[in-house]
Amino acid sequence: MSQITISHLTFGYDGSAENVFDDLTLTLDTDWRLGLIGRNGRGKTTLTRLLAGELTGRGRISMPLPCRRFPCPVAHPERPTRAVLQEAAPAAADWQIACEAGRIGLPEAALDRPFATLSGGEQTRALLAAMFLAPDAFLLIDEPTNHLDAAARAQVAAYLARQRGFLLVSHDRAFLDRCVDHILALGRTGPQLQAGNFSSWWQNRQRQEAHERAENQRLRGEIDRLQAAARQAAARSHAIEQAKFGGKKENGLRPDRGFIGHKSAKMMKRAKAITARTQAAAAEKAGLLREVERTDRLALAPLQHHAARLVEVRDGYVPLGGRQLCAGLRLEVGPGDRVALAGPNGAGKSTLLRLLAGQAVPYTGQVVRAPGLRVSYVPQDTGGLSGTVQDYAAACGVDLTQMLTLLRKLDFPRALFARDMAGYSAGQKKKVLLARSLCERAHLYLWDEPLNYIDVFSRMQLEALLQEAQAAMVFVEHDQVFVSRTATQVLTLG
Repeated sequence: MSQITISHLTFGYDGSAENVFDDLTLTLDTDWRLGLIGRNGRGKTTLTRLLAGELTGRGRISMPLPCRRFPCPVAHPERPTRAVLQEAAPAAADWQIACEAGRIGLPEAALDRPFATLSGGEQTRALLAAMFLAPDAFLLIDEPTNHLDAAARAQVAAYLARQRGFLLVSHDRAFLDRCVDHILALGRTGPQLQAGNFSSWWQNRQRQEAHERAENQRLRGEIDRLQAAARQAAARSHAIEQAKFGGKKENGLRPDRGFIGHKSAKMMKRAKAITARTQAAAAEKAGLLREVERTDRLALAPLQHHAARLVEVRDGYVPLGGRQLCAGLRLEVGPGDRVALAGPNGAGKSTLLRLLAGQAVPYTGQVVRAPGLRVSYVPQDTGGLSGTVQDYAAACGVDLTQMLTLLRKLDFPRALFARDMAGYSAGQKKKVLLARSLCERAHLYLWDEPLNYIDVFSRMQLEALLQEAQAAMVFVEHDQVFVSRTATQVLTLG
């Protein structure tokens, strides 16, 4: 067992007002199956690039092994997949490549096809297998699940659970639970490192937050009580001090000013002691709840339609490359229905969403839409976003203030609002698309893999929203926790 040590690392991108990391210090074992989580923009990918030597910051990183980062570039995607893997792992024999591909669920026939013709999920599995074929390296795996369907995610998770020595960036809770033994969370005030999977980390975090909330409430009451006592003590001290100059007593003698002064000083001393205790309690209170992530309630106001069925597909299929996608499909969506489309990659889920959105997709069968149906569509691809958020909101005809408010609730930095969206991270772009959709008044919402690159806390916010809003929706998503908590129906294609 060897260790990666990060000592007093500070890093910020040129032109950014804030550093991504300030004085980061960590020790990680190279045998761990380490899950790296955190809000979008907290520096997860940046950390992998720093460990891989692609970026340089102030401080020190000691690496006992070379690092390899996923996804790795493919110089010649037109070549057979077997040759691509051989180039990535030159020391591996052909039988080893075939064996490793089988372990991760990649059929041997796929090895003889051009890499460029593989599906996104097949390419992911091929490149992961190549990384583990190369010996003596610590692997940095950045969000491998975005192109994997549910079955492929299960295969890759089982594969990773048998490996040692990697750092995995993922927001899929079930996936993390299956394959990691440590969690590194990049929080608001710094990193938190803990043994276990995501669920154990989350349970511990909830317990810690519950304890801190209770302690916060107790200290709030203690501070109120001490402040009232300090005011009373100060008032009494002032009243006693005034008595020194109150004239003669009934017997004609003047007040004993020395005694009264002593009594006043004693009372003032007590007031100062109470103030000091108040300040100590306030300081203790300020140290609580600093790591609590904001998960403000999101809002959605869907339009109501009088029809019992918003959209219906009867005996439909989509011809594509000689194949029939969604053959024999029957789909009905009514008000409040939330239908999750499941099935392997290539089964036609995204194509069906585009058809429902009214795009020019060839099909047979019947597609019946309710009169005047208004649809809000979130595509899987975010590559076309450019310009500022303000420009995008104006082009889409949505309320800018509402959209900015939703983005802030999703922990979107204000500093990004004035920047070109082309420079946003993939997760930030997806949040822009989701915020736009949430601003749109529609009868039916169509979301294609809305959680790609979206952090865990934002996923929980969206879950809570959909459970409450009763919006009609058809969506494609492979995060099984999200599907189980939001879908009223699962329709499997393929």
